[in-house]
Amino acid sequence: MNYRISTDAGARLRIDKWLWAARFFKTRSLAATAVEKGQVRIGGATVKPARDVRVGDLVEIEIERMVWQVEVLGLCDVRGPASVAQTLYAETADSKAKRQQELERRKTYREPAEALQGRPTKRDRRIIDRLSGGD
Repeated sequence: MNYRISTDAGARLRIDKWLWAARFFKTRSLAATAVEKGQVRIGGATVKPARDVRVGDLVEIEIERMVWQVEVLGLCDVRGPASVAQTLYAETADSKAKRQQELERRKTYREPAEALQGRPTKRDRRIIDRLSGGD
C-alpha cells in the first residue's frame, strides 16, 4: 500500500488524527480523549482535538506520565506500519534524555500499589486491618 506523507509546510491535519497515524495511540478516540484531557500541547498550549497540526510544530505528548517532545516532520491521514509512522516525527534530544531518566527511575523505584488491581481480598483486608491497628 502506498502511504502519502506530506512534508509541505502549508499542509495541515487534525491533531487527533496525526497522533493516531504516528502510532502514539491505538485508536483515534483514545487520541482525542488525551487531547481533551490536556495531555497534548502544541507550542506549549493545550488544544482541542480538531486543532490542526502543521509540519514544523513542536508537540508535547504525555502518555502514562512519560512526556514526549516531538517535532512534526510529516503528515499522513492513514495509519500505516511503524516504519512509516516513525518518519512523521523526530523526538528532541532533551525529550529522549528525560524519558531515559524516567525509565531508569521506574526500574529502580517500583510503585508500591502497581501490582494491586481491584478490591483487596479477604486476606489483604486482614493484613491491612492488622497493620492499621484495627481488630
